[in-house]
Amino acid sequence: MKNTLARLRKFNKVIWISLPVVLSILLIRMQSLAHQELSPPECRVKKWDIPVSLTAENQNAFTQKQKAVLIQRLPVTCCQGDTSCLDEVLYGEIPDKKALVSAIAHSLQYLQTANAVAAYQNYQVAEIKRDRVFKSLKRFRELLLKTNSAIELHQAIEREFVLYQSVGKDNKGSVLFTAYYEPLYAASRVPTPEYRYPVYRLPPDLNSWSKPHPTRLELEGVDGLQGAKGKLRGLELFWFRDRLEPYLAQIEGSARLQLPNGTQTTIGYAGNNAYNYKSIGRELVNDGKLPLEGINMPIILNYFQKHPQELNIYIPRDRSFVFFQENHGEPAQGSINVPLTAERSIATDKSLMPPGALALIRTSIPFVNPTGKMEERIVSRYVLDQDTGGAIKGAGRVDYFLGTGKLAGDRAGITVSNGQLFYLLLK
Repeated sequence: MKNTLARLRKFNKVIWISLPVVLSILLIRMQSLAHQELSPPECRVKKWDIPVSLTAENQNAFTQKQKAVLIQRLPVTCCQGDTSCLDEVLYGEIPDKKALVSAIAHSLQYLQTANAVAAYQNYQVAEIKRDRVFKSLKRFRELLLKTNSAIELHQAIEREFVLYQSVGKDNKGSVLFTAYYEPLYAASRVPTPEYRYPVYRLPPDLNSWSKPHPTRLELEGVDGLQGAKGKLRGLELFWFRDRLEPYLAQIEGSARLQLPNGTQTTIGYAGNNAYNYKSIGRELVNDGKLPLEGINMPIILNYFQKHPQELNIYIPRDRSFVFFQENHGEPAQGSINVPLTAERSIATDKSLMPPGALALIRTSIPFVNPTGKMEERIVSRYVLDQDTGGAIKGAGRVDYFLGTGKLAGDRAGITVSNGQLFYLLLK
């Protein structure tokens, strides 16, 4: 996100890393969709992979230096009874059309900007033009509004659209999915004995700082309380009660803040000190404090709840540092400068993927079941590609925006699975 989840978001443009991205950096064992078989056999995950014939064409048509990252194919025909093939929540008891229509409007707005013109001017997939993406979004919106079921929408897409599938991390279409969110924290505009740990505004003279820039340790000290003694003096924006919270806000790149007077506001990414992010979870693994297998964000957070004194050991090891701006309640934004929509916005590598475009993702996502427990379900979702991130590199990575607050964070923290990514364009 731009305010987004700062995602340590920008070096030149944007560099960030969401909590679930930390999981991928930790190299935890991934849950493959290949182990979640559907029945009958022809409906299993393999049909969503790039067909071997198309993979061969790709390899023959391009040199090793210029392989296509998106392969054109026909839409996947749904098998009878395979509900995971359809975006059913669009037509559920609480229809989700409104959120998707809103996300589409944001992308249409972006596609009419000078930034979009520049982004598509030299886009590497010759058939994917800004005008085609724009027309595809408008037609999809028409179909979305006039269809009455997920099956009807899918059949219309089969008739009118082609898919461009990401070659993924294995040239067969396998994409690693993680998720991110906007956290909600208590914070204060003024320091108090309770609220001691600040986040900072972007230094107005950052461009004149000597390079390399100061590291996190040099900027805020071992305990995170020394910023007023150096270059950050007077740049304090908000104060938090717990040292981990402003750090996690930097990882996510944005946050919603609950103030003592009962009001809320938001902060978003404004810049960084130009260092690559280093996962404190990975550092815990390297030091033998946690096992690599099975590690996830809840486990990492639980460790620091039990050993809060060790935050002063591990947070300073991450040299990256994010600056914020107050966004006065505005929603988190993506790298294309439009608001992100919960469960309808994704982040990809914008050096490869078409910004603002309509996409279909198919992967395993955790949901809360009626008993209150998390369960994984293979789902298909129509989404808009509206964000990017420093840890989201290559054709085999997608970060899925899950919204704001604790539940979104709980789900994001355990989202790690393999799936597929398709872009929808009119024939």
